[in-house]
Amino acid sequence: MNPFSLTGIILVQTALICYSIAIITEQRRRLVTKAVLAFLTSGVLLDIIATTFMILGSNHGPFTLHGFLGYSSLAGMLIDAILIWQFYRKNAPGSLVTKGIHWYSRGAYIWWIAAYITGALLVALRP
Repeated sequence: MNPFSLTGIILVQTALICYSIAIITEQRRRLVTKAVLAFLTSGVLLDIIATTFMILGSNHGPFTLHGFLGYSSLAGMLIDAILIWQFYRKNAPGSLVTKGIHWYSRGAYIWWIAAYITGALLVALRP
């Protein structure tokens, strides 16, 4: 396997762990903690780097159906991170996350998981 693709796969696996910790914690507690911020921000940064490595390692170029699914899911998680950070800065510690942010986080995470699974299936089914 191409070293760029392999590095991208390892980084996206790590992003999955970070996103999962952040979103599941927020969804259960409806609170934005420093841990949620750290894991969500780490997930976004790892996802950006992983996406770059996967583009560099791809034989199909950056403009594929999976690419657009991946870019849109990354954009969704980036927007979620921005919303979460804004909420954290504007509200007192212990404030419950608004329903809008709570539901957006869930939707963005589900969309990201769909892109992740699609990518994993493409790699697994590759001849």
